[in-house]
Amino acid sequence: MRYIFILLILSIVFSCEQKQPQEFLTFGDYRAELQVSDTDLLPFTFKVKDANRLIVFNAEEQIEVNEIEYRNDSIFIQMPVFEALLAAKIENKTLNGNFIIEGKDRVVPFKAEKNNTRFNVTTNAKANISGSWETVFSPNSENDKYNAKGVFKQNGNQVTGTFLTETGDYRFLEGVVDGDQLKLSTFDGSHAFLFTAKVTDSTINGTFYSGNHWKEPFTAKRNDNYNLPSADALTYLKEGFDSLDFTFPDANGNLLSLQDERFKNKVVLVQIMGTWCPNCLDESKYYAEVYKQYNEKGLEIVALAFEYAKTKEKAFAGIKRLQDRIDINYPILLAQTGTTSKTKAQEKLPMLNHVLSYPTTVFVDKKGKVRKIHTGFNGPATGEKFEEFKAEFTEFVGVLLEE
Repeated sequence: MRYIFILLILSIVFSCEQKQPQEFLTFGDYRAELQVSDTDLLPFTFKVKDANRLIVFNAEEQIEVNEIEYRNDSIFIQMPVFEALLAAKIENKTLNGNFIIEGKDRVVPFKAEKNNTRFNVTTNAKANISGSWETVFSPNSENDKYNAKGVFKQNGNQVTGTFLTETGDYRFLEGVVDGDQLKLSTFDGSHAFLFTAKVTDSTINGTFYSGNHWKEPFTAKRNDNYNLPSADALTYLKEGFDSLDFTFPDANGNLLSLQDERFKNKVVLVQIMGTWCPNCLDESKYYAEVYKQYNEKGLEIVALAFEYAKTKEKAFAGIKRLQDRIDINYPILLAQTGTTSKTKAQEKLPMLNHVLSYPTTVFVDKKGKVRKIHTGFNGPATGEKFEEFKAEFTEFVGVLLEE
């Protein structure tokens, strides 16, 4: 895969050396496609505001992109926060190239042209999937099987919603029901998700694609009373432990631990996360605001970053990029490089039964005792679930601060 990536970059550079006439993105709506299989295309839409700024749309989500570089006949679009890059040639207002995540050796063919339609519709919807769905991914594999909850809203052919899992949500999904065919997609610069399925008013059966490197079947049945296990009961301290212990460096090489003066007699949230993780990004945006609101009242937050970047320098560059983009003022320590393995992460925090999800938050009281561990993060795409989480979070933090 590394060989393919090198050839790709060389081909782009070579094309840039041919001194082609300069062409820029023009204002308006575009439809992009990622080739996730030989026959399946993952579409998303974006609007070019000017030659150096565009907005990517996923249902209610709007992602502003302003790191755009032109080199002769090619364009390089750096997605915010994540290292993901869209690299393409521009010809007659059409883009042809690749979606690249260098650190993961992933390359997905990419194209875009003027259009504002995500999925084409040819037939009136034969089913309405509004409501909640009890869902199982990889139902026939004991090793890969996991449960989820689908929550959707449908208006005519148009559908928005997401899947909630025990470890987080599948982002802002947008799509259609065309006849009896469900098509949903999202693209945020880290994750590229496509769902295709056959639907009735009571069942959904289909395939989930994550980029061009993973696909799995899923099934769902309508169940408005279905709920996943409590996110506060999945990760816990092993018997014999009542506190969290770690020592990791910040970008300046300073080693920080919960025994440091800044954390004494404070309520501390320990955020287990990664800069590559969209659910972590959603959580970090929320925590950045929480920190501003509650820091003077005695709340501290410290994040532990588990990064796939192969060097500390690249990992800290990604951390700084995240902090700068969303104005994070609490420390982010580097806990791990070269892998995002949850097994390896648990080795760094051996008092936990496991690290099940990025993100995971450990709530520590003023005496240094762990009071709760919340696994995953169901963010803004989950609607009411997100509002419920914020209310419960605010209440619990308030209790800890008053003790």
